[in-house]
Amino acid sequence: MSALIADLRRAAAERDRLAAETTDRTSPSSGDPLVVYFSSISGNTHKFVEKLSARSLRLPLRTHEEAPVVREPYVLAVPTYGRPGGSGAVPPQVVKFLNLEENRRQLRGVLGAGNTNFGEHFCLAAQKIAVKCDAPLLYRFELMGTEQDVANVNEGLMKLWQ
Repeated sequence: MSALIADLRRAAAERDRLAAETTDRTSPSSGDPLVVYFSSISGNTHKFVEKLSARSLRLPLRTHEEAPVVREPYVLAVPTYGRPGGSGAVPPQVVKFLNLEENRRQLRGVLGAGNTNFGEHFCLAAQKIAVKCDAPLLYRFELMGTEQDVANVNEGLMKLWQ
């Protein structure tokens, strides 16, 4: 049984490593916008970010993995999770990432992903981060967004990077 668990853990780690490699579309000093994002296994935020024209960097899925240090301006895309009342809205992986001073310093804005079924808690994580990090809440979209959401965010990113 323990061998099976070890094999499953290795397979999950390899899957996460490959996912990080395939979604890290960064290239040094390209001048194009950079979107750093967290996406859970459901992948809604990932699907949205992949449609953008910007470079992207996906935060690790597992909290025990080291958070990257971003040394250039970026926009953070974050989904909202949590319990009733809004507690736990910001994923712990995002908290870990933003606890690094350089990452907070380079943050230029926040994109919120959420589900309108959450009512007043729709995109609460992005709202909390924007306030705490003194960064603008640039845009909110539902689930994996629409083509219009993608166009709006692309246009906004280009204006922000001019």
